[in-house]
Amino acid sequence: MRPFRFLATIDDNDEFSHLIPHARKAEAMGYSAFVIPDHLMGLAPLLPLAQVAAVTERLRVGTFVLNNSLRHPAVLAQELATLDRLSDGRLEIGIGAGWNKPEYDAIGIPFEPVGVRIKQLTEAIAVIKGSFTEGPFSFAGEYYTITDLADIPAPVQRPHPPFFLGGGGKRFLTLAGRQAQIVGLAPRIVIGDGAPRLDAPSITAAATEEKIGWIRAAAGDRFEQIELNTYPAGGPIVVTAEPRIEARRRVDRIRQQTGVELSVEEVLESPHTFVGSAKDLTRKFLELRERFGISSFLIDDLDAMAPVVEQLAGQ
Repeated sequence: MRPFRFLATIDDNDEFSHLIPHARKAEAMGYSAFVIPDHLMGLAPLLPLAQVAAVTERLRVGTFVLNNSLRHPAVLAQELATLDRLSDGRLEIGIGAGWNKPEYDAIGIPFEPVGVRIKQLTEAIAVIKGSFTEGPFSFAGEYYTITDLADIPAPVQRPHPPFFLGGGGKRFLTLAGRQAQIVGLAPRIVIGDGAPRLDAPSITAAATEEKIGWIRAAAGDRFEQIELNTYPAGGPIVVTAEPRIEARRRVDRIRQQTGVELSVEEVLESPHTFVGSAKDLTRKFLELRERFGISSFLIDDLDAMAPVVEQLAGQ
């Protein structure tokens, strides 16, 4: 089994005033990586990640995850290679197809159907990887055209830093199974006339089994080389001696927001919900690795999870 890796993060609404001490604490506590989200309405991720790399020694840095629609992939490749060199080879490239329609609307970018966005991301990954190769690089796609691009700085990690692709739909996870070194299991998002909302059944253990099946089918022989990640999409991590009380609150909230009735057991079992005592959560991480092969976890509360991370990190 893969050893556990824990990823620290910072709220994307934070002004990053505590970024440096937070990153140093994460490294001291045994976290493997520090990741920052990418939302147009928040602070941009790559510059603060360079700062994190500068004040740490072992902590890897990454995005969770870049919205491909917001940047040209060749320009992004230059910035990513620069960050990998600044960090002495500690970058992980988290990238996705974009999902937050209000961001697109705010700046007049067409929010294309998911199939188009995944095709664009597929080409973008090819451009980024191709830009890291030696010699002139050319690419002729439906969405991007590159002609004799040369002299983009090479990353330290060869042939490229690991790609982290996170999503919840079959088309996206098929792409991730083919292209990524790390695959993030995410709930599906329902896009309607209003704000994007959670597809509640997609946070369940049963949905996770289906998603991993898609990844396995796409990855083929390389599936065993892929690291699987999950994160607390079902609500923030809560360390409590009364997990069923908190789980019931979440059941009620999910029903109010989506009209879907999950059971308390489904919420507690979900790979996206982390509620319970430190002992409960330690056991849950072990069970998720045993059952699904998930060994990478994004943690949103360093202090509350300190005993769990201390016991499991690297094991």
